[in-house]
Amino acid sequence: MKKLILGTLLCLSISVFAQSGNSMAGILQKIKSQSKIDTQDKAVYDLMDEFYQKNLQADNDEMTPEFTHKLQKAVSDSNTKNIHLLYLFLMYQQHISQAVAEGKKTDPVFQIETMNLLESETKEVYGKLPAIIYIFKAEALESGTKKEEAQITIANGLKEYPDSVPLKVYNYLNTKDETLRKDLIQNHPNHWMVQQFGIQ
Repeated sequence: MKKLILGTLLCLSISVFAQSGNSMAGILQKIKSQSKIDTQDKAVYDLMDEFYQKNLQADNDEMTPEFTHKLQKAVSDSNTKNIHLLYLFLMYQQHISQAVAEGKKTDPVFQIETMNLLESETKEVYGKLPAIIYIFKAEALESGTKKEEAQITIANGLKEYPDSVPLKVYNYLNTKDETLRKDLIQNHPNHWMVQQFGIQ
């Protein structure tokens, strides 16, 4: 049943390129009603954090087969708690991946609404956000030309995660702060984002 739900959700995120806030909230309520919510179970939080550590914070952005297997196992396990958060996370990821693969622009309305829901639901369950949510939300806001809100999200993220290289990169790109530039090129010269954005 969970596989069917996930498949349906992923299809929705691909085929329905623009989602309204109401329909996304409706989708969330359907998956949340079948999710076992447990504020003490950190498995989904840890998966989001591991995704961040291995793909965004690490110098190389490569998803390992071991992590992919762990993610698939969590999605297919009927005992996974707080799976609605993982579904939202994967819907967002699938939307971005599909747009890139097809050479299309992402839908900022879908991105922002999905990240707003993921942010509020994650706070409700865990009381805090993993770094990746700040990053994805900032990217979503940026794509929706909400640059000021994106900068606030980045600043808030850096308060929680001052060593986050992606957040530092985005902060530097927005502010051109010389101290940040020096920090990035001295301490993180091999990070894929530092190289991708040509920070030197």
